[in-house]
Amino acid sequence: MKLSTPGSVIRGGVLALVAMPGWARAADLGGTELTALWGIPFAGILLSIALLPLLLPHFWHHHYGKVAAAWSLAFLLPFAAVFGVSIAGVNLVHALLAEYIPFIILLTALYTVSGGIYIRGNLHGSPGLNTAILAIGAVLASFMGTTGASMLLIRPLIRANDNRKHVAHVVVFFIFIVSNAGGSLTPLGDPPLFLGFLKGVDFFWTVKNIFPESLFLIGSLLAIFFALDSWFYHRRENLIPVDPTPDSRQIGFDGRVNFALLAGVVVLVLMSGIWKSPVSFNIYGTEVGLPGVLRDLGLVALTFLSLKITPAQVHQDNQFGWAPMAEVAKLFAGIFLTIIPVIAMLKAGVNGPFGAVVSAVTQPDGSPDVMMYFWITGLLSSFLDNAPTYLVFFNTAGGDPQVLMTTLAPTLAAISAGAVFMGANTYIGNAPNLMVKAIAEDRGVKMPTFFGYMLWSGCILLPLFVVMSFIWFK
Repeated sequence: MKLSTPGSVIRGGVLALVAMPGWARAADLGGTELTALWGIPFAGILLSIALLPLLLPHFWHHHYGKVAAAWSLAFLLPFAAVFGVSIAGVNLVHALLAEYIPFIILLTALYTVSGGIYIRGNLHGSPGLNTAILAIGAVLASFMGTTGASMLLIRPLIRANDNRKHVAHVVVFFIFIVSNAGGSLTPLGDPPLFLGFLKGVDFFWTVKNIFPESLFLIGSLLAIFFALDSWFYHRRENLIPVDPTPDSRQIGFDGRVNFALLAGVVVLVLMSGIWKSPVSFNIYGTEVGLPGVLRDLGLVALTFLSLKITPAQVHQDNQFGWAPMAEVAKLFAGIFLTIIPVIAMLKAGVNGPFGAVVSAVTQPDGSPDVMMYFWITGLLSSFLDNAPTYLVFFNTAGGDPQVLMTTLAPTLAAISAGAVFMGANTYIGNAPNLMVKAIAEDRGVKMPTFFGYMLWSGCILLPLFVVMSFIWFK
């Protein structure tokens, strides 16, 4: 999904090729007017994603779109009945135009362009090679976004390991490192950091202030992965006798023109986040700015251009198909709608239904509790959208970027680290997570269930976060 995080995960100026700023909210409706009951549809769709593939796999495979639509209507129809069709319509249009459509356009462009790049030749998925690919992906993620890096590298990584029986752990660590932690060093890497950049946080502030934390997390994960992958690799039954991908061609790139298109995607998203134009269009209460319109039109053009100029053989070699994209599009449509009241209630601060959560980050003397900022921002980012969650606690901490970058630098570091790092805790914590899972399953990898994945993150990530808490966020 945090595919960030649900809500706006992948939007906003480069949102590092992962997103664009903008977040689901109940337009013209304060969160103080809502009760926690309005969060039931959101909880319902999350539980459906978690449980139905396990309990009713055949039903889920054929009807997950209908399930997402049902939970969306479970929110939208009562919302219209209670608050009026007009306010419901305003929120629906806002979620579509400011959130969902830009999100899907960007994700589709990244999926299509990266799917037009084929790394030919047969890489053999040894522990050393797999670790190297994860390390390269971690570096790329901070410059082309976690979504861009994930879409570029997940296919060759899976293909390199197609002669092994135990592959799920490779993809799980790929999500940990490339789809999340790797995007922590620049505003290009992950949506929350780009939103901070737009709010006035210096471009290089993050790399200066959470580099040790990022290095510790990524380095620890790479070390754990190498040890675990080595154990799997050296088990006698792990290697398949005949490698499905023969050593037939020299290693290189087919569809290289898509690298230029990928750069075009980065430029378009950066342009939309940095260019301030007075021209905008009001569509049923939603302001759609000219930069955003041009960005989306440009991304659609790049998508069709990639499909047209990429040789068919490249798509065939990449096993390119639309099933993973369709799954993400349908599930996130439901998430974008049902998350509206949840974000609104969080925005209401101490006066809203989740006031206790917001007030928990403040010590009795009024000073910020840095450790609580790290954990609460992170845990909410695991299930909600890490971009709006970042903004909620950015503003809770005062919202002044100059103060936050200096006097309250530890607090801003905790908010930034929590929002980015803990997006890896669940499949829906960050948008690339669900996309990577869908691509892996489409390639025949048996991925952990929703709770199975959380068992992985709970055993590996949470202990590392605890250590980080006592070193940097105490």
